[in-house]
Amino acid sequence: MSRFSTFFILLLSLLLAGPGYAQQVPAPAGKPSKAKPHRLTRKERKELAHRAALEEVTRQRVNLSPKDRELSESYFVDGIRFLLLEDYNKALERLLKAYAINPTNAAINYKIAETNLLSGNLQDATNFARVAVKLDAQNPYYYLLLAQIYASQKQYDEAAQIYTTLVRTVPNSGYYLFNLADLYMAQGKFEEALTTFEQAEQKFGPLDEISFKKQQIYLRQNKPDKALQEGESLMKTNPDEVRYVLAQAQLYATNRRFAEAIRVAEQALRQDPDNPRARMILADVYRLQNNQPESEKQIKLAFASPGLDIDDKVRILIDYVKQLPNPALNETARELAAITTRVHPREAKAFSIAGDIETVTGNRTAARANYLKAIRLDNSRYQIWQQVVLIDAELSQVDSLLTHTGQALELFPNQAPLWFYNGVGYQLQKQPAKAVKSLEYGRKLATDNPELLAQFDTQLGDTYHELKDYPKSDAAYEAALVFDANNAQALNNYSYFLSLRGEKLDRAKEMAGKLVKNHPDNPTYLDTYAWVLYRLKDYDGARLQLEKALRNTSDATVVEHYGDALFQLGEVDKALAEWQRARKLGGASSLINRKIKDKKLYE
Repeated sequence: MSRFSTFFILLLSLLLAGPGYAQQVPAPAGKPSKAKPHRLTRKERKELAHRAALEEVTRQRVNLSPKDRELSESYFVDGIRFLLLEDYNKALERLLKAYAINPTNAAINYKIAETNLLSGNLQDATNFARVAVKLDAQNPYYYLLLAQIYASQKQYDEAAQIYTTLVRTVPNSGYYLFNLADLYMAQGKFEEALTTFEQAEQKFGPLDEISFKKQQIYLRQNKPDKALQEGESLMKTNPDEVRYVLAQAQLYATNRRFAEAIRVAEQALRQDPDNPRARMILADVYRLQNNQPESEKQIKLAFASPGLDIDDKVRILIDYVKQLPNPALNETARELAAITTRVHPREAKAFSIAGDIETVTGNRTAARANYLKAIRLDNSRYQIWQQVVLIDAELSQVDSLLTHTGQALELFPNQAPLWFYNGVGYQLQKQPAKAVKSLEYGRKLATDNPELLAQFDTQLGDTYHELKDYPKSDAAYEAALVFDANNAQALNNYSYFLSLRGEKLDRAKEMAGKLVKNHPDNPTYLDTYAWVLYRLKDYDGARLQLEKALRNTSDATVVEHYGDALFQLGEVDKALAEWQRARKLGGASSLINRKIKDKKLYE
């Protein structure tokens, strides 16, 4: 055995990769069969295609000297090796050298065509593939490659003609009718596809794949009756296959043939009593029939099955979330979420969606409990931490807010919102120095988010005021108002603190006036404006604003301020009555008792 022959056999045994185009090994000539076509794996198809090419190259079509034959085969094998390595330039170089020695070898033309296809040179790929087919009209791989090249160029008619010629020319190649039918379907040539599938049925008998494909065609042709007929045929020929029964039930439901859908779905349940998909079909049908109790019963039974994938349950619950809050759906959504967490106790996403449902239906405490369970299972999702922190803030649970922001910041130290709420937590806990530290650090992370930056500045304004660092407090408020001149919190707190300090009162009046113009019925903002006017000694203006505020509130601070304004206007008895009312309400200033006892204003 020659050195090349030994290498050739070795390489042939190693060829387990490379492009392949056949669906099955061609049967030996002269042995037609109506057996169902056996589908090979992608790896098997590639191996067979390469082996066929290697075997073909040894069959010379011209007289070559032994030296030229060995050289041609050597270049060819080398070319395939580079092709397998996806080094198309080197592969083409070697293959063209083999071609120069033996241009009429079909396998060499075939591999050059394949290499050009893979490297994107479709024109050369077409030319060499045509030659390969011409040189060996009995090799199915050559037709398949040429058809693929045509399809890559959207020359579908030419590709279809190649498949047709292949089936007609090459013995025992009827299984390529499936390729042709799929090509017709891709083009939207449904009648041609149906005709081709019928030819395949004549050759191989009834096949599930054909029925499925015909169903797709009939549905796209808006012929549901024919599609359903194919489904009934599938059920009849495969009585133990529940998947066909379920597909038929779904098809009946989609076409609003509810009685048949229920009948077939119940048939599926007789075959598989715990099948969740059958339950889901029934739930949908009953819902469309406005039978809500039965629909809810079926969907709960489906959710109770571990066979219904957690991701499917989450998708359904997300659809519920989009419809909430809704008194007709709130309780059902909660129950389905509870079932999901019970059936999937180790799935973080189950508790996460349960938390979302409790959030939108207004049960913050239950929502946070579910979110925390999700975090214990998977702490890597920032969005869940964010929800927990927001709920802590909304419930004013300061200890929880600080605990959870601290834990979250260990995992997500670059998330500015966490630093914001951490700072808010320290501020609410009367630790302004720690609050400033967190807020200033978070502010540096929020420079690309002007809206969040304004929230940091507003909160820093409040916190620096508590620290009596008034220049920094004023600068923070001014920065917040640069982004949003109507920032209600900044306008209110800044103007009120200026009034308490008796500084920049004209600026305070401007801001408070804008605030009540934007919010004319807000008693807190009216009280702020009134107190700025009071500090400007505009007692009549203060009285007017306070009387507006008292239409919507009985807050002790507002009542006490009203008494102060009345006192300044000389109405001492009325002022005393208002001070007494403020003390009774609770929450007045520490000076209220002295005011009442001495009937005198203290500030």
